[in-house]
Amino acid sequence: MPCIHLYRHAITKKIKTFQPLGVRVSYVNLERLRALHAVATHGSISTAAQALCITSSAASQQLSKLEREMGDRLLERDGRGVRLTDAGRLLARHAEEILASVERARAEVERHRGTVHGALTIAAFATAVRGLIPDAVAQLSARYPALNVRVVEYDPDRALPELLRGAVDLVVNQYWPSKPFVLPDGLSGRTVLVDTVDLAVPSDHRLAGRGSVTVDDLHDERWISWPQGSSCHHWLLGVLRSHGIDPLIAHEAAEHPTQLALVAAGLGVGVVPRLGRGEVPASVRFLPFRPAVERHVQAVWRTGGDQRPAVHAALTALSAAPG
Repeated sequence: MPCIHLYRHAITKKIKTFQPLGVRVSYVNLERLRALHAVATHGSISTAAQALCITSSAASQQLSKLEREMGDRLLERDGRGVRLTDAGRLLARHAEEILASVERARAEVERHRGTVHGALTIAAFATAVRGLIPDAVAQLSARYPALNVRVVEYDPDRALPELLRGAVDLVVNQYWPSKPFVLPDGLSGRTVLVDTVDLAVPSDHRLAGRGSVTVDDLHDERWISWPQGSSCHHWLLGVLRSHGIDPLIAHEAAEHPTQLALVAAGLGVGVVPRLGRGEVPASVRFLPFRPAVERHVQAVWRTGGDQRPAVHAALTALSAAPG
């Protein structure tokens, strides 16, 4: 677990106000401190857990362990919910600054070395791993041979919690402008690519000869979608319903090659981003939307982490890589 020792001459001074309450502070676990800060920000354990991309049970366990570490109660019952005690408010008041200080300290140490080196782990969703990450990592490897970059393919539901707890350094995420994504507390991000989405139809489809299509052209279609519960599935339903279309979802598949195989077999139509699209079956036609339909590809890091030379270099490479 990531921990920071709070020595009296350094970060201990930020929580010295606990001493009149009889708290003996030896260290604070950052993951648990982050949970307390989220409760203070969002007002409940359940909403804090959602912001941190963890379960309510996991958040409660982190807070209970933090209370044992601090030697005092940080939360108390308030009807069906909880509220911070005096000690909890005091600690939460400094939590964001303490968490940001850790990232700034790490960044300063790395900048002091004067070179981009060490280890950097990047987590990304599947099409970004195929279509964006290889060129970016190749650029990093060529320019900074002392930097050891590791890539892992994670869905955002797993990647962001891993980033929050320090297991990865940078996440490549996606979101749709019509469904904005709110980053959890302690994370920052920026768009590195705007990815265009096209309609995929069988070559003998009634629209296959068109130069472009509008969403209003798509009534009475059978749809091939991402699985229920995914952000892409929710986005597709939202767009179609906003145009008065009650979509028939005929098939669901997580991977774009599988979706395209179903389209090629004449089993429905789908929407497929251009990033990481890969090989396209001969019997599939792509039609651009009018107006264009796009998703945003976003790089996300722990707040303050972009001051680390390795993270800064990776952000530059991601923004420059062809998508």
